[in-house]
Amino acid sequence: MKKLSKMFIALTCVGALLAGCGSGNTAQTQTPAPAQKPAQEQSNSGSTTKTSGEPVTAVGSTALQPLVEQAAKDFMAKNAGAQIQVQGGGSGTGLSQVASGAATIGNSDIFAEEKKGIPANELVDHKVSVVGMAAAVSPKVKVDNLTKQQLIDIFTGKITNWKEVGGDDMKITLVNRPKSSGTRATFSKFALDGKEEAEGITEDSSGTVRKIIAETPGAIGYLALSYFNDTVKALKLDGVEAKAENITTNKYPVWAYEHMYTKGEATGDAKAFLDFILTDEVQKKTVTELGFLPITDMKVERDAEGKVTQK
Repeated sequence: MKKLSKMFIALTCVGALLAGCGSGNTAQTQTPAPAQKPAQEQSNSGSTTKTSGEPVTAVGSTALQPLVEQAAKDFMAKNAGAQIQVQGGGSGTGLSQVASGAATIGNSDIFAEEKKGIPANELVDHKVSVVGMAAAVSPKVKVDNLTKQQLIDIFTGKITNWKEVGGDDMKITLVNRPKSSGTRATFSKFALDGKEEAEGITEDSSGTVRKIIAETPGAIGYLALSYFNDTVKALKLDGVEAKAENITTNKYPVWAYEHMYTKGEATGDAKAFLDFILTDEVQKKTVTELGFLPITDMKVERDAEGKVTQK
């Protein structure tokens, strides 16, 4: 009986030892789960940069807005955690907002030096593209070309009927932008020789201006080329069409740099976003698809005073 008890105890100890060994082997073969990447480094299509996730606000030009919105969408898709908020309001608003620190980036169709009350020396200019601007009418208006003098006379109220410039007997309705608009400043400077516009319908948004022109018989306004579609028609100026090959040489003179200003040097996510806009991915594809011109396509340069020089 004592022998059986000793044998039973021995077998019990062996079993416990075997169980302990088996448990040790299992723990050694377990593979630890890979460490999760921080959210800002992950992306469905691969991360291009490490972002902080701090919100970046880009405010201002509605002419530039479609490009910035698309670039922001693409940047955030590549950089999970990035937050780029884009708003319109006009170039004047963009410049004042970035100068006061209320916005990270101020989008503008004009140089900061051209806007009164803006401390241009505190801002850093990032030119991201070029945009042409043209007089816009409904396709029903049977006029395709205006001389500069005719255009000036229309916008200053001297010509009030389309029959005076070869069109139908139809009243001309002016659609203007507010004085804070960079599109207005550019059009006035290079298409109207700085002449003061007559009173008309005034709208802040380029999209709204396009809608009014398309739906109002005899209406005329002006838009960045990025806003033209089959509902509105761009008029030639002195027989020259507003298209890329004429803009790059300044043969068609109504164009502007698209600026994205920062207060001081850009840092963090704002810098990463601006660097992204200047990549070939955006410049060669998004910029041209949306009706803008890449900076590198320009064969001339123009300064804040309007002086043009060959590159």
